Amino acid sequence: MDPLSALRDYTSRGDLQKIVRMGDEFFFGDEYSFPCNSPTSFRSKQGSLYTLDSLVHYVNNAHLKHTDYMQNARLLKLQPVTFTDRKPLLDYLQGKISSHDSIEPVSINPNFPNPGFANPSFASVSDQPLGYDPSAPEKTLNSNFTPSLNLNSIAEAPISLNPSFPGLNYGNDPGAQNYGFDPSVTVDEPASANGLVGEEGNKKKPRILDGTGAGYINLIRTMERPLKDRETLLECRHRDFHTILLNSSKREEEKVRRDGVLVKSRGDDRNYSEDFGPRDSKYISVLRPSKGSKVGEGVPIILVPSAFQTLITIYNVKEFLEDGVFIPTDVKVKAMTDVKQTKPECVTVQKKFSRDRVVAAYEVRDKPSALKAEDWDRVVAVFVLGKEWQFKDWPFKDHVEIFNKIIGFYMRFEDDSVESAKTVKQWNVKIISISKNKRHQDRAAALEVWDRLEEFVRSRSHS
Repeated sequence: MDPLSALRDYTSRGDLQKIVRMGDEFFFGDEYSFPCNSPTSFRSKQGSLYTLDSLVHYVNNAHLKHTDYMQNARLLKLQPVTFTDRKPLLDYLQGKISSHDSIEPVSINPNFPNPGFANPSFASVSDQPLGYDPSAPEKTLNSNFTPSLNLNSIAEAPISLNPSFPGLNYGNDPGAQNYGFDPSVTVDEPASANGLVGEEGNKKKPRILDGTGAGYINLIRTMERPLKDRETLLECRHRDFHTILLNSSKREEEKVRRDGVLVKSRGDDRNYSEDFGPRDSKYISVLRPSKGSKVGEGVPIILVPSAFQTLITIYNVKEFLEDGVFIPTDVKVKAMTDVKQTKPECVTVQKKFSRDRVVAAYEVRDKPSALKAEDWDRVVAVFVLGKEWQFKDWPFKDHVEIFNKIIGFYMRFEDDSVESAKTVKQWNVKIISISKNKRHQDRAAALEVWDRLEEFVRSRSHS
């Protein structure tokens, strides 16, 4: 019996206490004895065979955490069992599984009894060692064959790349022997795996490993087991990436500000820009509305509520309209407080993700009472809260006049109740819905706001 089978036998029976180490040998009761460093037939994922002393140490310490077990094995200078091998090895030793892919055929030591071969009359033909002579005395083998192999093990043996392996044909390449393999190795395999002999059993079928190395790679991949996939690698507990988002937004804001200053400095009296080429009438009408149009002189103004009950405020409007990312107001306020930033009186936003290279600037304010009479001519949009008091002291007589001269937007979560937008539906405003959790959908909502706003500004300029 080989060391792994003996260890499995004693482990499954619960007789581990009968395995005693004396000197450099393990004694399994009064039945077997093996050298401590005997290689077993269980091959690790790293390619080496586990030794008997390593497996005995593992099976007696399988209850430990893997880190504690690894430290203990290193202190004893033993080969540790890898994390991926722990469960299948323990299941095999405890008898929960009958075999495993990591177990390789091994030679039978004739110095110890083998229950499977104790009585030759009960052994099948395919289980007899190759070269077995029934007429010869027991344990006498044909000298032309290796005692450890039988017909089944030969049929199931893995492919060997050793030049001395008799099943390999290296052709006429003299350099192939020096490297141990040939790019076009022909492997001869027995056509039958049931041990048939004669004309049918002697037939062989060639298998070619192509020169690209795909055959070798497939052999390696069969031994690999994935420990983590892409999703588990991206999972980070107790980590908040909001700081990274804020830093990225600041860098984008600085870049846009520098680009805006550069564009203004390069423009000349002929309305020519080195970056964008000749400026067309559309560009000039958006940035600098012509005198006498319905849009007032200066940068257009967008009004937002000052209350925190609304989704869009002066704190998070820049990230939403410029970057297409919704950040809750309380999160943004906390981040600004941490870096000792105060509430801005006015925020300038630009449409950065446009199909054309025209960049239009807008001022965002949340204090309508601070606007002068001429400033109201520049107001082109408002994010409504859904409350009547938001329009108190506005220079308009009713909602009809307000939303004829100013386009209104109402931001809501897509799973909010219908009652929350009941009042807003009576007004001429555009309802924009966003998700509470799916931030990748914010960009589409921001684009919808920009499209409707630009369409309204164009129609108002030509009215």
